[in-house]
Amino acid sequence: MRISLRAGERLYINGAVVLVDRKVSIELLNDATFLLEAHVMNVGDVTTPLRQLYFITQIMLMNPADTPAAAEMFAQAIRNNRKLFAEPRILAGLDSAEQFVSEDRKFDALKTIRTLLPIEAEVLCVGEGPIAGAAA
Repeated sequence: MRISLRAGERLYINGAVVLVDRKVSIELLNDATFLLEAHVMNVGDVTTPLRQLYFITQIMLMNPADTPAAAEMFAQAIRNNRKLFAEPRILAGLDSAEQFVSEDRKFDALKTIRTLLPIEAEVLCVGEGPIAGAAA
């Protein structure tokens, strides 16, 4: 997998943070868990239940050593969201996200949860807002 980064951009790989000082392309030659800075949600952006779920999943992806505690938080957040939302698209997305996490596919879970944020904003009548405070 080839990843292009801009100067000053961060990349989270297997729990490590890489900061590049110039525009670079990185090619990952084996399986690695990574997250682009543009997909990182800052704690100040955790303002809704699904954003909380996204943040917990993000923590599990960025810090694999702390996964057991975060996994319990994830399970609790899934249960809470199922009680909170009756919207079928959100419930289906929660099922998918839970399945992805159980298969250790946290990046796919993040992508799924990200697609639910506009639906949540519509249901809760709130603005969607940015995911990354650092994204340009």
